Amino acid sequence: MQLEGGCNCGAVRIQLAGEPIRTGLCHCLTCRKETGSAFMAYAVWDQAAVTVSGETRSWTGSTDRRHFCGICGSALFATDDSTEIEVRIGSLDQVPTGLTPDHELWVHRREHWQTPVAEARQHAGNRP
Repeated sequence: MQLEGGCNCGAVRIQLAGEPIRTGLCHCLTCRKETGSAFMAYAVWDQAAVTVSGETRSWTGSTDRRHFCGICGSALFATDDSTEIEVRIGSLDQVPTGLTPDHELWVHRREHWQTPVAEARQHAGNRP
């Protein structure tokens, strides 16, 4: 699988090689505020499989650094002290992406009109 993405203005581009390690939805307050939506959809790759070109800015969330375009503000990805990178599915060019969430986080904050993703593991908080 080869996917590409980037920000709205084109200043930052992302290339992804191979399948993601996991794909999820997060309903936590931080992710909701970052995306301006009821949840955030993301997929995780090993950092070695991801190439980022262009300058990003970042802010530190509860456990990670959340990167965005400093020009247009598009949310792009998050990193932490591991070797993984959590890419925002909404930043990808291919729509639909073909990625299906295998887990959901902070489900007690899921909006009442959203239904759980079939066969996705449901977590009350962060992934164990």
